[in-house]
Amino acid sequence: MKLSKLVGDRFKETPSDCVVASHALMLRGGYMKYVANGIYSSLPPLKRITKKIEEIIREEMDALDGQEVSFPVALPASLWEESGRYASVGSELLRFTDRNGAKMVLGMTHEEAAVQLVREYASTYSRYPFMIYQIQTKFRGEARPRAGLIRVREFTMKDAYSFHTSQEDLENYYARCLRAYQRIFARAGIPEVVCVASDSGMMGGNLSHEFMLLTPAGEDSIVLCPECGYSANMEAAACIYHTEEGSADGPAAAADGAQQDAGREDAALPAAGREDGSCGSAGSAPSALLPVETPGVHTIEELADFLHIAPSSTCKAVVYQKNQDDSYVVLFLRGDLEVNEAKLTSFLGEAIHPAVITEESGLQAGFIGPVSLHGPEGTTILFDRSLEGLSGLACGANKEGWHMTGLDLKRDCPDAVYRDFAKASAGGICPVCGRRSLTISRGIEVGNIFQLGDKYTRSMHMQYVDEKGNSRTPIMGCYGIGVGRLAASVCEAMHDDYGPLWPISIAPWQVHLCCMRGDNAGVRAQADRLYEALQEAGVEVLYDDRNVSAGVMFSDADLLGVPVRLITSPRNWKEGCVELSLRGDRASAVKLPEEAAVDGVLAKIRELTEALEAKVPERI
Repeated sequence: MKLSKLVGDRFKETPSDCVVASHALMLRGGYMKYVANGIYSSLPPLKRITKKIEEIIREEMDALDGQEVSFPVALPASLWEESGRYASVGSELLRFTDRNGAKMVLGMTHEEAAVQLVREYASTYSRYPFMIYQIQTKFRGEARPRAGLIRVREFTMKDAYSFHTSQEDLENYYARCLRAYQRIFARAGIPEVVCVASDSGMMGGNLSHEFMLLTPAGEDSIVLCPECGYSANMEAAACIYHTEEGSADGPAAAADGAQQDAGREDAALPAAGREDGSCGSAGSAPSALLPVETPGVHTIEELADFLHIAPSSTCKAVVYQKNQDDSYVVLFLRGDLEVNEAKLTSFLGEAIHPAVITEESGLQAGFIGPVSLHGPEGTTILFDRSLEGLSGLACGANKEGWHMTGLDLKRDCPDAVYRDFAKASAGGICPVCGRRSLTISRGIEVGNIFQLGDKYTRSMHMQYVDEKGNSRTPIMGCYGIGVGRLAASVCEAMHDDYGPLWPISIAPWQVHLCCMRGDNAGVRAQADRLYEALQEAGVEVLYDDRNVSAGVMFSDADLLGVPVRLITSPRNWKEGCVELSLRGDRASAVKLPEEAAVDGVLAKIRELTEALEAKVPERI
């Protein structure tokens, strides 16, 4: 490809709305163009990168005996009604009506379509197990698209669906898919991606994992234990508050602003829910439950200051309402902790939103406590396990301007059932090794896998006949990778101040041939000879044949990020040689005789390829 003919421009300036490096570099480098919020067109360099990523994915899916199929982009709503997701999924699912009045959706995932495709075919046990996959454009009505291709509305995704007759078979295949994903990311140049336990969310199922590229640009919080290797998405990470000896224990401080969230005014809280102050001394000996007048005190911080105690010595109420019927959910937890809404939603089995506490509700905003709480009919009252066994706490008195001290959970709330509803925190106790060693990192989700069980096959009446002639419901796994997001994530992980550092496996071209002083006939002829010879040798080469300054040429080369660079210039031409170097490593520059240049390039490509492949784990 000659750069003079390459569609797309490169720019020196960084767009003002770019918040991460990959977004800025891919716009500046002519990889993509903004069309609408969360929607981009791909220019040739990005299309070449994503094509290579797709081929890596296909090779790994085919090695798992996967079979490629293609599902419709537009689907009848009736399929989603069969599974129950048409009503349960929110506005991220794009719904519309066609010209004939039929309800339709744009597929953002294709579990329903996969079941519909194979439920007649897979009617007998002899056809199991099997896996089908596709690589296709999807649409998701993302509320807050950001960071270029990292969070978009329209995207290309590989989604695969496996079908099994036993949990054991699913688990064995799941392990093979997990390893295949590790291979995909390593082959794409980011072997440092970590696999973390995650919440299944709207996908459902019993077990799920996400693959995270740890980077400050990430949107997800990842809980890690450097001592034993435990890793989980914040949504799924267990909160442990007691040591093995059973003493009350917990995070010394909430992570990433949790302490500030715990002390916000009740009337002005955002989507985290409404928080009510409560207080006390965690783990103290039982004492009398006494009312304390606390005029104007509504938040945890105000209450802790008023009583001269730590927030961890309080019992806090966080109030939500269920989306379906607006009934109240009052969750009590230790005052220094945050609610993990994913855990709460999963427990309730339905979506929630921050409560609007009215006078008619009977709830005293800012003064809600667990003793003698009389909420409206249908109120759900829950307790986080951070409170289990604690005494000497302070809590709301369910009366305007009053709190209680001396709360003993065992004595005063004997019917309480404790579950894990809180977020893990930095410095917290690892649920695996028991050490106070948890750390919180940011990450980009580059892939996910789920053991779906029979969530979709049962609701959509898919059955097979087993060896004994009995009807059974098969179980499923599903496995997704966002192709564009993976490309952006590689750029996020591998770049310098001047542009991307594309791995040899997915780089848009393998070699960038720079012809400096193309107006010099000898230099031009040398560059033309090298271009033809490289193409004949099967090398993917981008030839900058423009007559532009060295500054412009090298700036564009840096933005395009091609791993091997070959330079012709008047001095090199006179010496009968060319300069070969690696992108981002000027110290690697060597001069080669022109007749040895192609062999030198091929050797460098092999070297880069072998170094990358050495980090790819073996298949299971």
